[in-house]
Amino acid sequence: MSTRRLTTAQALVDFLAVQYTERDGSRHRLIGATWGIFGHGNVAGVGQALLEAGPAMPYLQGRNEQAMVHAAVGYARQSGRLSAHAVTTSIGPGATNLVTGAALATINHLPVLLLPGDTFATRPAEPVLQQLEVPSAGDVSVNDCLRPVSRYFDRINRPEALIPAALRAVRVLTDPAETGAVTLALPQDVQAEAYDWPAEFFARRVWHVRRPAPDPDELDRAVRALRAARRPLIVAGGGVRHSAAEEALAAFATATGIPVATTQAGKGSLRHDHPADVGGIGHTGTATADALARTADLVIGVGTRYTDFTTASATLFANPDVRFLNLNITGFDAHKLGALPLVADARAGLEALTTGPAGGHRTDAAYVSEYTGAKARWEQRVDAAYATPDPDARPTQAQVLGLLDELVTDDDILINAAGSLPGDLHQLWRSRSPRQYHVEYGYSCMGYEIPAAIGVQLAAPGSPVWALVGDGTYLMNPTEIVTAVQENLPVKLVVLQNHGYASIGGLSESVGAERFGTAYRHRSADGGFTGPPLPVDLAANAASLGMRVLRAGTVRDLREALATARTADRPTCVYVETETADTVSGPPPAQAWWDVPVAETATRPSAARAREEYERHVTDRRSHL
Repeated sequence: MSTRRLTTAQALVDFLAVQYTERDGSRHRLIGATWGIFGHGNVAGVGQALLEAGPAMPYLQGRNEQAMVHAAVGYARQSGRLSAHAVTTSIGPGATNLVTGAALATINHLPVLLLPGDTFATRPAEPVLQQLEVPSAGDVSVNDCLRPVSRYFDRINRPEALIPAALRAVRVLTDPAETGAVTLALPQDVQAEAYDWPAEFFARRVWHVRRPAPDPDELDRAVRALRAARRPLIVAGGGVRHSAAEEALAAFATATGIPVATTQAGKGSLRHDHPADVGGIGHTGTATADALARTADLVIGVGTRYTDFTTASATLFANPDVRFLNLNITGFDAHKLGALPLVADARAGLEALTTGPAGGHRTDAAYVSEYTGAKARWEQRVDAAYATPDPDARPTQAQVLGLLDELVTDDDILINAAGSLPGDLHQLWRSRSPRQYHVEYGYSCMGYEIPAAIGVQLAAPGSPVWALVGDGTYLMNPTEIVTAVQENLPVKLVVLQNHGYASIGGLSESVGAERFGTAYRHRSADGGFTGPPLPVDLAANAASLGMRVLRAGTVRDLREALATARTADRPTCVYVETETADTVSGPPPAQAWWDVPVAETATRPSAARAREEYERHVTDRRSHL
């Protein structure tokens, strides 16, 4: 048998360089690049291997381990989960910094390969620098923190153990039902240990990303439920986009006339101007979609996990006769809410419903007229939120989105994850293309946007990529600006300064906590944070990290700055201080409830009033069995 003598790290890098995915006749390199920050746990192993590999495995230099994972996740999502990035770290804090990013990847079903360094497998001297000692277990390291947030985890304690582990890791990365974060913990001595590897291990492998078709019996039951429904509603989730099922969804909605509401992950599955699109659903949804959800007798979930934001904490689907039909590639999600399951790829399932036994079925014309009229009325509310009657005034957050709405085309991509922006975007944004709306709301992780924009830009080099962040999010994780500058990636960063955690401030007020601890202000005489705003200059900070910065004080300034940024060929930041009077954003209020428990006993009147309101809403919760 032919062999190659390589270190474990060299073997792993060479193996990853020849793994490919294939779907619908299109082939993609699985691991497009490896991010890395080096320390004593990986510098002589994976670091040396990447140096030897050269262009066969491109290397990207990060500044923060969590941010590297976010960038990898952005790349994977933009690549349709057919291509991913690896991330290597040293042991100790480098490894534990991966946990948040790993959780985000796994919750959102997005592939990323994590290669944290680990302590010595041979234990020649303990404890080594940065080692966690567990008196009751000698085989535990900080990397075990990654087990619950990984879809696959293995520790490579011997070189030969890499062969089955690497194959299993790639299987999970390329499995549309199982994918997420995959962790191969690499003891630093094993990384550098040589072994005679079978040459076949380095043969090119193409992993077929399957599209399972629906079971005939499940399809038959789904068709019967569909034909019996009088007020059906589709809830389109991220699975539509992951399976590239947008055209199939549009064809099904056009053929049947069934309205389509979208989750945060599913928004953009239909163009905003498709007749069946009724906008976002749930706590941050539109009045149109939420009204339809309350009266729907059949909810057809396509690729959705039904989070509490989507279901309005189990209060939204109020029709006593409502039933659920869930098309999902995972049986776990397909069976939620006591649904009829249709376990299949989203595109395959929608095509089967459109051209199979359900072909020719169409919902009542009066129902179509009802929701199209409601949608037109909602669009008037969007126009009102976007309107800028005074060009010399400070813009509201909604007006910022309105100015972007005027500017962008199908090619632009908007990235956001946390704060009040996800709600505004879900209600107001008019998505023009399947990949335009990139809001990470599975984990809603502050600090995601800037590194994710880098990953997206790497996956879509010709597209204008916008990272929309508030001041709170910016302060969490601005360091990858340096990476964007280093790689000369023309990402566009829009920083909205409102001096605090605006979203949580509004939530705090609604639950009787009086915006406690949510403003970025000096302490006042009474000990609270109600003094003047802190003299923090985020624009100067972005400039110090190498970005070109455009400051905008008015609507007129902002319109000009956004247009300049869109055509920029270098990383550019638009900084704007938004209007923070009684309205943070300007869009209509929430159209559905969200369950955040309120103190049952309190001395402050605000909390007592909030508890009364909470008890009124909580009675609407129901179990769908």
